[in-house]
Amino acid sequence: MKIAQIQMKVQKEKKDSLDLVKKIIKTQIPNDVDFIALPEMFNCPYAIKNFPLYAEREMDTVWRECSNIAKENNVYLSAGSVAELDKNNKVYNTAYVFDRSGKQIAKHRKMHLFDIDVKGGQYFKESETLSPGNQITTFETEFGIMGLCICYDFRFPELARLMTLKGAKVIFVPAAFNMTTGPSHWQVMFRSQALNNQVYAIGTAPSRDLDASYKSWGHSIVVDPWGAIVSQVDEKEHVIINDIDLNYVEEVRAQLPLLKHRRRDVYSLEQINK
Repeated sequence: MKIAQIQMKVQKEKKDSLDLVKKIIKTQIPNDVDFIALPEMFNCPYAIKNFPLYAEREMDTVWRECSNIAKENNVYLSAGSVAELDKNNKVYNTAYVFDRSGKQIAKHRKMHLFDIDVKGGQYFKESETLSPGNQITTFETEFGIMGLCICYDFRFPELARLMTLKGAKVIFVPAAFNMTTGPSHWQVMFRSQALNNQVYAIGTAPSRDLDASYKSWGHSIVVDPWGAIVSQVDEKEHVIINDIDLNYVEEVRAQLPLLKHRRRDVYSLEQINK
């Protein structure tokens, strides 16, 4: 499976971000790519006040444009994430996935809102304008089952494990770590989640914009089921293309059968709520 990640600069206008995605696909991505992955909030400058301003309903303009991008290029599109407005006017950080025909095959609303206050570092409170989702998201493709979550979601071991138990061999994570958490946690998180669950972990970030109020760490990454980094870039704009072998997932799980060795007679995720 060939995956292209677009680490792009988020534009101030939604249309300009969509036009940039189309231009990059046309000029920099070969026709044999199977999956294209976009960053978290790829068309909305990452600021609490912006989420309601940029939010659209499912099947509105941005949704349709992403569907058309998948169809016109005959690719699966993990369309990063966007600000979504629901029928009750709640706003979510939402990731859509479209198949080669442009059909939506997955939708994930960010479950864990990024409310942090790091002494001497980053302060951010997504819950001021966003509502949390409540769904563990996996989806079927011609290559097998994939998982999907958004940025801060991936810090929680329970979520990654449940996606894995539902059959995921690859987990797509549109994400925008910042200059406080990125240097310390980005690579560690992706490597640990990939090796503990024996999956490919695909993290796609926006490029860094020094003029933005929220500065992305960038460093889009692919980690394999052994925990090895397949590729990682810096903070600048990049298109990253990798071939990944899903047979390797089964090879690793056979040689080091972590999932089979779980002591379900002693512990289970269900016990958390007991």
